[in-house]
Amino acid sequence: QVQLVESGGGLVQAGGSLRLSCTASRLTFEGYAMAWFRQAPGKDREGVSCISWSGDNTHYADYVKGRFTISRDNAKNTLYLQMNSLKPDDTAMYYCAAEWAPKYDYCSDFPEARREFRYWGQGTQVTVSS
Repeated sequence: QVQLVESGGGLVQAGGSLRLSCTASRLTFEGYAMAWFRQAPGKDREGVSCISWSGDNTHYADYVKGRFTISRDNAKNTLYLQMNSLKPDDTAMYYCAAEWAPKYDYCSDFPEARREFRYWGQGTQVTVSS
């Protein structure tokens, strides 16, 4: 059974940084497009960032562009999200997701394209205080 496990969340002051990790097991990680989503209480889930199977293509939502960086280490089956200049509005549960998509940029037009992702983690909480 495929597992995605997020870690790295926590409480941070506005302007601070956090690095989230998502470790995958029981899947051929290199063939999967990977993404980060978030959901704040009372709000819909929204896409944050997406990275293609190779790591060559990355995409960001406008509200995190320039502050967050997505990356992956295929040798370690791990996805990362470096979050800098955090704002209280970034407070949410953050989820990683995976979709089998080798050899092309599945993340094109993310998040507007509303791509489907088959596998999801349980989430890690990020809280930014003002």
